Amino acid sequence: MINENQLEDIKTNLEQHIQQLDLQGNPQELYEPITYLMGLGGKRIRPLLTLLAYNLYKEDYKKALSPAAAVEVFHNFTLMHDDIMDNAPLRRGKATVHEKWDDNTAILSGDVMLVKAYDLLLSIAPEYLKESLQLFNKTAAEVCEGQQFDMNFERRELVSEEEYLNMIRLKTAVLLGFALQLGAILAGATKSDAQRLYDFGMNIGIAFQLKDDLLDVYADKEKFGKQVGGDIIANKKTYLLVKAKESATGPTKDELEKWLHAKSFSSEDKVKAVTAIYDQLLIKEKTMAVMEDYFQKGFKQLSELQVKNNKGLQLLQSLTQHLANREK
Repeated sequence: MINENQLEDIKTNLEQHIQQLDLQGNPQELYEPITYLMGLGGKRIRPLLTLLAYNLYKEDYKKALSPAAAVEVFHNFTLMHDDIMDNAPLRRGKATVHEKWDDNTAILSGDVMLVKAYDLLLSIAPEYLKESLQLFNKTAAEVCEGQQFDMNFERRELVSEEEYLNMIRLKTAVLLGFALQLGAILAGATKSDAQRLYDFGMNIGIAFQLKDDLLDVYADKEKFGKQVGGDIIANKKTYLLVKAKESATGPTKDELEKWLHAKSFSSEDKVKAVTAIYDQLLIKEKTMAVMEDYFQKGFKQLSELQVKNNKGLQLLQSLTQHLANREK
């Protein structure tokens, strides 16, 4: 079974598998953006979780490399389309596809990525294929629902904490849950363990998004790889802004509303001013408290798994803790 010294081997095998995927074709303009985006790397967290979940029950994790890669291709498909909708200039420190090419190319290339994800899922053994595809389809639809909620929220003055947490559950967390559940299913785990791993992924997925919300405001620019304060500049409904609007009163509320409705402003001044309001309202501390609660809920699910590979379980826990403490 796996131990901590083998994690790098799993990452290496995963990355080699992803880089060797057949993502080329004609016309070249359609496929180049796909290989460009996939070539930017990233943490490969979702496919890695699939492999680690599989390995809790079986040793031959390489059998799950193609389904794991499908999860990563689908994830990058969502990123390609999200970047268009968010008008994001950077992805992993490099120009986004729609910036490097154009919106229409990014839309069409993203569509092909979704098809490629299905191709990779077809490598799943027949006895697990139908269930896996049904769960993938459910997850894919939920991710789109989450993105639509996110866009809806941009047109609304007020969004509740409950609504926001549900949106990030759909947009971000369900895919992590599916990644883990898929690994368990492919390894023949019990239904209850597959569900526990899904719930674990759901909880840490929400926590990870709260971490991202925090990093957008409080990260080191050199480490982050994206524009720090971008959410503030765009008035994006993050957990921090939702809590600030809920908490602010009097002059503080007036100051926040002034910046949210300003048509002409210095980006640097706006980020500095809104961050100061967050500091005054202890928004960072409140966000961290909720984030830690979701992490703890997730770890509780792990503790209830019926697995014999305790080293693999410890590795999954330590990997999650490492991600929880990340700075980018």
